[in-house]
Amino acid sequence: MDMEKRKLSVLQFLEKQIANTLAEDDITHMIYPTQISLTLGIRIIEAGMGTATVEIDADSEIHGNQQGTVHGGLISELADAAIGTAHSTLIKEGESFATIDLKVNFFRPVWKSTLRAIAKPVQSGSTVSHYICEITRDDGKLAAIAISSVMTLRGKQAAGR
Repeated sequence: MDMEKRKLSVLQFLEKQIANTLAEDDITHMIYPTQISLTLGIRIIEAGMGTATVEIDADSEIHGNQQGTVHGGLISELADAAIGTAHSTLIKEGESFATIDLKVNFFRPVWKSTLRAIAKPVQSGSTVSHYICEITRDDGKLAAIAISSVMTLRGKQAAGR
């Protein structure tokens, strides 16, 4: 006998995932954890309506660039994951979303640190929303700030995404 799956909103699903209380039959219409987060080890720490906090254990021995510091692309991905997670909490079944742009300003290098990215909306529109994301090192110092625009897709635009 097939168990009936219990469909949760993205936010309900993430809250249960964070609290480690997901039941085997709990599902949502988005994919969590994402494959890129599994690959890189990005963890969702907090989620609210339109907000999210994610972390990664960054190490230049694994994620390094030519200069011997953590690659900016990893920091950009962390910001994108936080912003995408934040926006996904607003997405209803049958909708999807796409990043329009992502701009990252780097302030301090990272060698080995648990990086925390906190994303929150600057302006939430019905179709386009704007986010800011602060990425801090485990010493509390700001490593980078990202800003991003995200478009909510509905109807034919969301089909197959």
